[in-house]
Amino acid sequence: MKNVFVYCELEHQKIAEVSLELLTKGRQLASELGCALEAVVIGHELDDIAKSLFPFGVDVVHIADDSRLQNYLTLPHAHILTQLFMQESPQIVLFGGTFIGRDVSPRVASALRCGLTADCTSLVIGDYTEPKTKKEYQNLLYQIRPAFGGNILATIINPDMHPQMATVREGVMKKEILDDAYKGSINKIDTHAWLNDTDFAVQIIEKHITEKKINIKYAPIIVAGGYGVGSKENFELLFQLAKLLGGDVAGTRAAVDAGFIDHDRQVGQTGLTVRPKLYIACGISGAIQHVAGMDQSAQIISINTDAHAPINAIADYAIIGDLMEVIPKIIKSYIKNSK
Repeated sequence: MKNVFVYCELEHQKIAEVSLELLTKGRQLASELGCALEAVVIGHELDDIAKSLFPFGVDVVHIADDSRLQNYLTLPHAHILTQLFMQESPQIVLFGGTFIGRDVSPRVASALRCGLTADCTSLVIGDYTEPKTKKEYQNLLYQIRPAFGGNILATIINPDMHPQMATVREGVMKKEILDDAYKGSINKIDTHAWLNDTDFAVQIIEKHITEKKINIKYAPIIVAGGYGVGSKENFELLFQLAKLLGGDVAGTRAAVDAGFIDHDRQVGQTGLTVRPKLYIACGISGAIQHVAGMDQSAQIISINTDAHAPINAIADYAIIGDLMEVIPKIIKSYIKNSK
């Protein structure tokens, strides 16, 4: 059928945010290719969940509904996806770059003997001509991701190995409803015919879930600090500014590795991707690994002693100075003008 497929994860009987983001991107790709968008959901009691996907432009939702699939298990999920893709022959399959997505997608790719690109930051359709044979390929999926430690952006293609598969981390794509009245169909998979006892050799006896105490992804304002902040104590100044502005605090990987801030607040290639209305970058050089996680911010302000720091190239406003002097002045001015 050569359609676009998105594997939709479940979190507490709700579709994960990253999956909804991928449905939006999948709809764009499918429309450009002139094909259908299909989704796959595996779990239990899925009818209402499946219908909730139609507004994102989903034409077909494949559901594997079975009480044994209430919790994620690697073997049955991988088996169902492999069987489905062998049957339906999709041209593109997208997974969330989550623990589950990173666990199941390589198994499916291995079984189908196709390519898989991890942690893509962009997905576009394009043509390609093989340099040696001059063979032309049309409508390939350009899978773009940072490479070589994040120093370059690599464009990866799979011209002869289908489906073309990729994982994308949460927050990289933008979630949008296509049409609240959009209608698709539901295909129910016969799990008893597709699965056997060996698929359930591993069972979950007891499950404990701890909610995240910190979630900066949807903060409207983020004050972020890099290694240039200097210390964990100096980060308190960033927390003061963020509290005053009604925002939250983030950090770069260098700041996290130095112990200045918790990993849950890390923004960048190996952390979170955020899109706040305002991003204040304090003591951040602007390495591509960090920029990949925040360059979609509506407005960026940089505070840095280095006038030639790469972060200034993408900043809407660059303040050249010592953040330990600049931020107290911003705080003082904001309080004064708020009275």
